[in-house]
Amino acid sequence: MPTIPPNVRGAVITGWGTALPPKVITNHDLEQTIDTTDEWITERTGIKERRVGGTTVGLSVESGRAAIEMSGVDPASIDALVLATTTPDRCVPASSATVQHELGLRCGAFDINAACSGFVYGLVQAHGLIAMGAKKVLVIGTDTLARITDWDDRNTAILFADGSGAVVLEAVEGHGQLLGWDLDADGSAERFLYADIGDTIHMDGKEVFRRAVRIMVDSATKSMQHAGVTADDIALVVPHQANVRIIQSACDKLGIPMERAATVLHRTGNTSSASIPLALADALDAGRVRQGDLVLLVGFGAGMTAASAILQWGGGTDSAVLA
Repeated sequence: MPTIPPNVRGAVITGWGTALPPKVITNHDLEQTIDTTDEWITERTGIKERRVGGTTVGLSVESGRAAIEMSGVDPASIDALVLATTTPDRCVPASSATVQHELGLRCGAFDINAACSGFVYGLVQAHGLIAMGAKKVLVIGTDTLARITDWDDRNTAILFADGSGAVVLEAVEGHGQLLGWDLDADGSAERFLYADIGDTIHMDGKEVFRRAVRIMVDSATKSMQHAGVTADDIALVVPHQANVRIIQSACDKLGIPMERAATVLHRTGNTSSASIPLALADALDAGRVRQGDLVLLVGFGAGMTAASAILQWGGGTDSAVLA
């Protein structure tokens, strides 16, 4: 992907929010319905429980409202809403239109579907909108995968769940937070993870695992090269929350210790487009990110897609938020 040109107007994240449905399904619950055990699931995925329920619109409204409230911006001043989801509530219209209405926004709104890479795709799109003149953009990643999961399939029922995460981006005077990015896709691999319309998720787990590590490492490496940084410079990596073994393998190959990885999948499961913003918000709320820290967001998903971004938290010294 191209290097960010000089003198392009940048942006910083000024607010974030999350939403998880109240219903919890633990590994012990799944032991009662399918041939599995808590030990087997934990060892192979790192997941202990997952949240199930709600709608894509409802969860998006909840996380989006929380992000807007934290940022302190007037909803009417938001110039665009980008909703990353692979599970819209309807085929038509886009779920983002309903979310826009419920949040009281007066702006363009659109869905993007890059599966589990969707939030980073949306974040890059939002920076592009700001470079072209927008001042405030709301980016939401939401998925309700429980609706397209076969709960009798021991290979997928243990993984997928529902959730939402959102951020508000505001334009700044300086270069902003985005130092490098990469978006990628390999359509020849779509057969390894898919769901036909009206059907449930089908997955070749071994093939997905093998390809996921490779494309995550490749995308992250490209973003670091574009940003002119190395793995040693990364204060925190926020990976897609699919499987702890994938995260560990990717971190090992990148040379980033697991202590510098943000993980929430033990309690959220794989929430697709929501997983990176959920993990990012958790790390921010825990005080794991300081002004000026370099944060690597990296994910992969059905398609197979990959996406990564290097953020300098809070932007540079010249990154003053525009009024």
